[in-house]
Amino acid sequence: MALHFEVLGRFNRARAARLTLPHFVSQTPLFMPVGTQGTIKGLTTNQLEDIGCQIILGNTYHLALRPTSELLDEAAGLHKFMNWPRALLTDSGGFQMVSLLHLADITEEGVTFQSPVDGKPMLLTPEESIQIQNRIGADIIMALDDVVKTTITGPRIEEAMYRTLRWIDRCIAAHKRPNDQNLFGIVQGGLDPVLRDICVRGLVDRNLPGYAIGGLAGGEDKDSFWRVVAQCTAALPEDKPRYVMGVGYPLDIVVCSALGADMYDCVYPTRTARFGTALVPEGVLKLKHRAMADDTRPIDPTCRCMVCKNYTRAYIHCLVTKDAMGSQLLSYHNLYYMMQLSRDLHSSIIEGRFPKFVCEFLSKMFPKGDVPEWVCNAMEVAGIDISSCCAPFSSSQ
Repeated sequence: MALHFEVLGRFNRARAARLTLPHFVSQTPLFMPVGTQGTIKGLTTNQLEDIGCQIILGNTYHLALRPTSELLDEAAGLHKFMNWPRALLTDSGGFQMVSLLHLADITEEGVTFQSPVDGKPMLLTPEESIQIQNRIGADIIMALDDVVKTTITGPRIEEAMYRTLRWIDRCIAAHKRPNDQNLFGIVQGGLDPVLRDICVRGLVDRNLPGYAIGGLAGGEDKDSFWRVVAQCTAALPEDKPRYVMGVGYPLDIVVCSALGADMYDCVYPTRTARFGTALVPEGVLKLKHRAMADDTRPIDPTCRCMVCKNYTRAYIHCLVTKDAMGSQLLSYHNLYYMMQLSRDLHSSIIEGRFPKFVCEFLSKMFPKGDVPEWVCNAMEVAGIDISSCCAPFSSSQ
């Protein structure tokens, strides 16, 4: 095992920890930006270090197509290839079963994709996924799982969960670099608590370095979402990191952290930046709106990032629809916002003021007290009293 996870502080289920990986010592809770093909669009690795990024996520499926894992192996791994000295995590390619389903055929052997590059069939087996990830060389590698949209019901969910458990053993057997790279298993089971429980227990029995909660953030209702997270975090080991895959909305990260999760990833902060939207404590700020044209304030007056120190909303409004620099500046700001959120979560748990932080976060986002009922329900389970920032629910809600 090439990982050390030390819990430094707790508040009920929430925890702040030190995650020591081969390339970097990280503080959790943490958000990981997605650099699909070894790059966060529009930002240099030096800028990502300045912002405080600790782990970047790369996509096995896309990296295997371009530039190819063989080339990355020759280049001494993705770290050297992209000039990133800190930690990397690669997903298994399994998510493409959902996102590229019209190009994929799933069997017990693996997943056959139609290559978007040349149209040729490409078989990704658990063994091949791990071999590719061993060549890429990330600090954390993900097992190939059978991914199903959470909105699907019926026997396919159960089939995918049991296949995920069978495939984890093939991944473990294929993993040739356990002293350099940490293999995480992924909990599947849709929205079915019984299937989730079977999958958690099966993965925990394999004594892996860490565990992910997969198959969420795919269109399910928020009440179902937080209940699956709460169930899984309660059943996963205390001394191993817990990673909720595909979660990138700040509100979701605060809720999941309160429930005991540690790691998150999503394209949302950078993708929404490319559409001209900034993340701010109140929610989002749409820089394309005409009202921004003569607004000489920074994006967020409370933000200490390079963009908020040097540029106005009006300037970025001029750029967002016409110039790549607009999306670059917004990507920088949005990732800074996510890193600051991660730092604030960590320090508030360590310093024993996590409930105060949660209430302040919710008060800014919902100044009228209209905190969604699912958030209130989740916080009650997490043992966080947010009554001071919540308006009482009417009987009609």
